[in-house]
Amino acid sequence: MEKVIILGTGPAGLTAAIYCARAQLNPLVIEGAEPGGQLMITSEVENYPGFPEGITGPELMERFRKQAERFGARFMSGDVRAAMLKNDPLKLELENGEEVASRALIISTGAAARWLGLASESALRGAGVSACATCDGFFFQGKEVVVIGGGDTALEDALFLTHFASKVTIIHRRDELRASKYMQGKAHENERIEFLWDSVVEEIRDVSQKRVSVVVVRNVKTSERTELPCEGVFVAIGHAPNTQCFRGQLEMDQVGYLRTQPGTTHTNLPGVFAAGDVADARYRQAISAAGTGACAAIDTERYLAGEHHS
Repeated sequence: MEKVIILGTGPAGLTAAIYCARAQLNPLVIEGAEPGGQLMITSEVENYPGFPEGITGPELMERFRKQAERFGARFMSGDVRAAMLKNDPLKLELENGEEVASRALIISTGAAARWLGLASESALRGAGVSACATCDGFFFQGKEVVVIGGGDTALEDALFLTHFASKVTIIHRRDELRASKYMQGKAHENERIEFLWDSVVEEIRDVSQKRVSVVVVRNVKTSERTELPCEGVFVAIGHAPNTQCFRGQLEMDQVGYLRTQPGTTHTNLPGVFAAGDVADARYRQAISAAGTGACAAIDTERYLAGEHHS
C-alpha cells in the first residue's frame, strides 16, 4: 500500500510530488490522459518566475518532472476509472482494471478548457488560438483579436486583452450577454471592444505563416457568412474540472470544482486533498497551481504524521 498517491502531472501535481518526495513519503504519481496538463499546449511561458527569457510549456513541465524524479517520486501511466474514497485505505481503480491503495490522496487532475470543436481550432492552438487571455495576451500587442463567449469569463478576458490588443471583438451566439451587469457595463464603456451578435465561428484560417489570420463567422439568424480578419482567437466558453469519478463522494460546486476547507487543501473526506485548477475556478495559473500543490503536500505530510484537521 502507498503512503500517498498523486493524480495529475501538471504544475500542482508535480510540485506536490517534489514536496512529498523530499519529505520521504515515496509518492506514486499517476499520469492521466494528458501528462503535463494544459501547459503542454502552451508554446511560450513568460510569466513564470525564474525564467526571465521565457520557456516553453513542455520544457517547464519536463523540468518539474525531472526535479520530482530526482527526489524519488515514481510515475505510472493510467486513467482513474473509479475511486473508493470512503474506504480505509483509499482505493483507486484504473482503466486497465488495476487497483491501487493509499493512506492519502492528492487530486490535481486539473480543469480542461471547453473548445468549439473545430479542426482548424485544434490545428492552430498555440499559433493564435488560446483559451487563456492572462497567459497569452501579452503576445498580441497592437493586434486585432476576437473573444468567443458571452459570460463573465469572456468579458474579463476581453477587458484584459485591451491592455495589449488594438481591437477586441466579442463574438456571441445570442443578442444579449450572460455576464453580470457590472461586467457588461465595463465592456460597453471600453472603446477598444466591439460586439458581433447572433454569430458563431465556423472556421479559423491561417492565410499565411501558419498563424491565425481570419475567422469565418455565421449569423445564426440569417445564415450569412462573413470573414473577420484577426490575429488572435480567445475561446472563453468555460472550463470543465476533471472530477467525474469523484462525484457522490467529494463536495463540489455546481460546475464540479472540488471544495476545500478554508485555508487548507483538505476536502470533506479524511486523507483526500485537492490542488491546482481542479479546485480553482478563479485564477487558473501555473504559479498558483504550483503553490497549492506545495500546500497539499504539506497538508498530506501532517495528516500522515497524525495531525488531523478538524
